[in-house]
Amino acid sequence: MIEHIHPGDFDTWLRQAQAATQAQGAGAPGPLVLDVREAHELQIAALRPAADAGYELLHIPMNTVPGALNQLDPSRPSQRQIACLCHHGGRSLRVAEYLKHQGFEHVVNISGGIEAWATQRDPSIPRY
Repeated sequence: MIEHIHPGDFDTWLRQAQAATQAQGAGAPGPLVLDVREAHELQIAALRPAADAGYELLHIPMNTVPGALNQLDPSRPSQRQIACLCHHGGRSLRVAEYLKHQGFEHVVNISGGIEAWATQRDPSIPRY
């Protein structure tokens, strides 16, 4: 079963993910937000994390995720903390489920997607 977090709870998830990463020791990949939307959607609305946001943002469209698993973490089972994001939360949930089946053990879905992020965290992000 995939855990769901709301954008309003992202900071709590991030703190926990950072602590889990530190517990793994040096060289462990940090928390990742995986945006699985299409490129044209990013032109409309995209996260713009600060350099010191504490997580990596990676865009891999949903249909290309199977061929890009090594970009997420080459080791399996993976201990990397991953939060999946899409427009409303449906595609990211399917990707999160897929990643779990591929040996990614710490995957969550950002419920409501970028739409909820815009309303709960950052109203400067355009809604579409």
